[in-house]
Parts: sequence; structure tokens; C-alpha cells
Amino acid sequence: MEWRDEGVVLEVRPLGERDLKITALTFEHGRHAGLVIAGRSRKKAPLLQPGNRLDLLWRARLESQLGHFAVEPRRLYAATLVDDPRRLQAVAAVTALLEASLPEREPHPKLYAALLTLLGRLAADQAWPEAYVRFELLLLAELGFALELDRCALTGMREGLAYVSPRTGRAVSATAAGPWVDRLLPLPAFLAGGGTADPAQIAQGLRLAGHFIARHILAPVDRPMPAARERLVALLALNPSEEPA
Repeated sequence: MEWRDEGVVLEVRPLGERDLKITALTFEHGRHAGLVIAGRSRKKAPLLQPGNRLDLLWRARLESQLGHFAVEPRRLYAATLVDDPRRLQAVAAVTALLEASLPEREPHPKLYAALLTLLGRLAADQAWPEAYVRFELLLLAELGFALELDRCALTGMREGLAYVSPRTGRAVSATAAGPWVDRLLPLPAFLAGGGTADPAQIAQGLRLAGHFIARHILAPVDRPMPAARERLVALLALNPSEEPA
């Protein structure tokens, strides 16, 4: 069996002295693993970094086997971000989160396209933290756990949305929150249609998305939040400002 596709590297693991097992999110074949012969060589190792976009040729005798990847570069994002610790950590976070969250060999073309958009913004856009938060919300939606942030769960109103129920994932307005306000998660204004996000709103967005990713995706399979994602949250909190390019 064989197929050709493009994909973004999610995880790389040594296999023997020369080879690497990689997992990639592909456009048509979902999260898919394969062996790269001599993947630890000087020629191939720089290509096989999380976040890099590759052309892939997968071959195996049977569909159920691990198979082998032949790889060619399309865009090596990891190399372009090596001098920016926060952006590089965002790549590590999103690839680790996808590796932990997605079922194997289940296509998610919308999520793949959004991942390419996020990687492009990481390479060129100062507003990438907002794009990162929105990507995590899209991941939830793609796996069947979309949050309802467009109207108040109690009144049906679309104005004054300020909180989210940690149980239902539905928005609640400031006026309707009442005595439950301390039990609700803050809804950052940029997710309620309120313009550009500031660092405090990004922190709220990461907390919001992280709560539901842990609750709906990771906890049912007894997995912790990826350490790379936790490091990104900490790094943004310690150094929230970024000078314009």
C-alpha cells in the first residue's frame, strides 16, 4: 500500500541508532505515524522537527502496519522560529496537544488548514497568541466539544457576555451571572466580539480552552495536559509583552 499527502510533524521518537518514528498531522489521512529510515542523519534530522511541513510518501505491505515515510520539505517553520522562545514554545505546545488529542488516522482537513494558518501567523504576525487560543477552541469543536460563546445560556441575549459555565461550555452575561459568578470562567472580550486581545485576555482564553480540553479530551483517556502547553502558558505569563518586529 502507498499514498502521498502533505503533513505537519507532531512528534519524533528515536527508533534504533539511525531511524526515527514520526507522527504527522496530514491533510487527508489525519494523525499518522511512520518510520523514517536514517532519520537521525544530518540530511534528514533538520526536516523532522515538530512544526515542519513536509511532503510525505507512506508505504506499507498492510494498512495496519506502521509503514515507512519518505519525506521532502515544504516549509521548515521550526528553523525560522528558533530565535524566538515564545513562538517556538507555541509550536511545541500545539504539536504536543494535537498528538495527545487526535485519534489516529482520522482525517481533520479543517483542523489541518487551521494549523497551517497558525504556523504562518507564528512566523509573521504579532497577534499570534490570539490565533493560538482560537486554534485550541477549534480543536474542541472538531472533536465534538464546541463551546457556545455567542449568546447567554440564561437569557438568550448576545450582549454583555462575560463568563462561561465550566460545566456546559455556554456563555453567561454579566447581568445573569448573579450569585454563581465565582463558579464561572471569565470569557475574554476578544472571544465575545470585543476586538484585539491583550495579555490578560490571552491568559483567560488559555485557561478557558485548557479547562475544556482537559475535561473532555484528556481526562477521559487519563492523559495530563502536555508539558509543552503548560510551559507556553507560563512563558506568556512571565513575559506577556512583545516588541513589534
